[in-house]
Amino acid sequence: MYNKLIGIRVANKSTTKQKIFSIVNAIIIGVILGLLAKIVDNPSYFNPIFTNIGDRLGIWVFVATLLSVFSYSPKLAAVKVFAFFGSMLTVYYVYTTLVLHFFPEREIVFWSICAAASPVCAYIMWYARGIGLFSNIVSALPITVLLSEGFELRNAYLPFHSHYYLIPWLMGIYLIMIVVLLLTIPKSKKKLLAILLIVIILSLIMIYFNVFSRLFPGMNSVLQSMI
Repeated sequence: MYNKLIGIRVANKSTTKQKIFSIVNAIIIGVILGLLAKIVDNPSYFNPIFTNIGDRLGIWVFVATLLSVFSYSPKLAAVKVFAFFGSMLTVYYVYTTLVLHFFPEREIVFWSICAAASPVCAYIMWYARGIGLFSNIVSALPITVLLSEGFELRNAYLPFHSHYYLIPWLMGIYLIMIVVLLLTIPKSKKKLLAILLIVIILSLIMIYFNVFSRLFPGMNSVLQSMI
């Protein structure tokens, strides 16, 4: 199995200093994004579009994907992404508990499970910038998640809602994240076309069977909390 993975992508050599610097950067990013996500969580002071981005899965998949694919090795990718989620969630929920005096148990459990699974996902995701069918499929997965979640935003459209105008803006942000991944992950036009084909097929399946809203029903009505 290891030999097959080596054939997909070879790890870059890195020094201990580079590895530590890379992990610390991931922690800093996690702290900053976790704090920002909590601070802008109040639509009374900030445009609700910021709250909606931070409360959804897409932005975190996007950041974790970039951290993974641009790591020196799959092992380092796993450590970096776990450090990112760990620092982000710690800051986010410590702020929620100590400053806002609120303990969202269900949300903490959900995101803790995501953080626990993130090293495995990051290890696999590192091979997205490799070669072969496996690499193309792995590359397509985060883009499929973004496309499927972005498409589900149509269900958040509420004609009587004062913030309905946010839907096209949110969809636009998801589109930007998708374009960034498509421009940064593939190393060739041939790989890009292969990834696009897989993304289209997987997205159609997820949308047809309503997979995303079944797995994450709470994210289906992103604006309902602001009615």
